[in-house]
Amino acid sequence: MTLTFNRRAFAALLAVTALEALIATLGAPYPLLRGFVGDVVAVGWAYLAYRSVIRAGVLPLAFAALLTGYAVELGQYLARHFGWRLEQPFLRIVLGSVPDWWDVLAYTLGFGLVLGLAAWNRRRRPELRVA
Repeated sequence: MTLTFNRRAFAALLAVTALEALIATLGAPYPLLRGFVGDVVAVGWAYLAYRSVIRAGVLPLAFAALLTGYAVELGQYLARHFGWRLEQPFLRIVLGSVPDWWDVLAYTLGFGLVLGLAAWNRRRRPELRVA
């Protein structure tokens, strides 16, 4: 693993950031879209954020993104258990405030989606096999 800057991953990160913003703002009336699909996409967002600055294989970065999602969910559980509350509304929206096992499933599906898209991309573009 080395620090680097990956322009292609960063461009994809910007696109996924826009998608997440749309899901967060326009998806309010659709709980499945905002609550579940948004969490699936969040793992891809974290993967692209890591990929933008770290040169490593797909599996370690995807696993780091999955663990990030799990850590957020654990933080939500601990906050609820101990009665902690984020005062900043933006952070409550981004990080969430209600622990849910469906979120863990969504993060896991996002991990699988990242691995699947990476495998598809490798088959489609063999020159991208470099870590």
